[in-house]
Amino acid sequence: MNPAEAYILKQEEPFKSILLQLQAIIEAILPQPELLYKYRIPFYYNSGLPICYLNQSKNYVDLAFWHREQLTEYTEYYETSNRKAVASIRYKSVNDINDEVVLYVLQKQLEINTNPFKLVLGSKQSKK
Repeated sequence: MNPAEAYILKQEEPFKSILLQLQAIIEAILPQPELLYKYRIPFYYNSGLPICYLNQSKNYVDLAFWHREQLTEYTEYYETSNRKAVASIRYKSVNDINDEVVLYVLQKQLEINTNPFKLVLGSKQSKK
């Protein structure tokens, strides 16, 4: 078991069930999903491209993603306060998960096909 899977399985309910459901959805949608453990949380990559990450915090689970300015549908689901580059969808129960919204977000990340970390690093380097 890799550390990302261990992170998911060690969570208390209902967070473990939320994470497992999101994991199943993500792995069904991404053509080549790779679950990695970075910054002490699970990250999903597809063909080397970061797609999203999962984070259990306080009383919810975040499905976080980049390129929010290019996601024009389902914006009422996105949590963006106090964030410059990342948006997320927050879940407090498995019943909160809307497969259609998750599908849209992941498909858009695949369409955009740009590594968000390279964008951030590129903008920092150009300011020097």
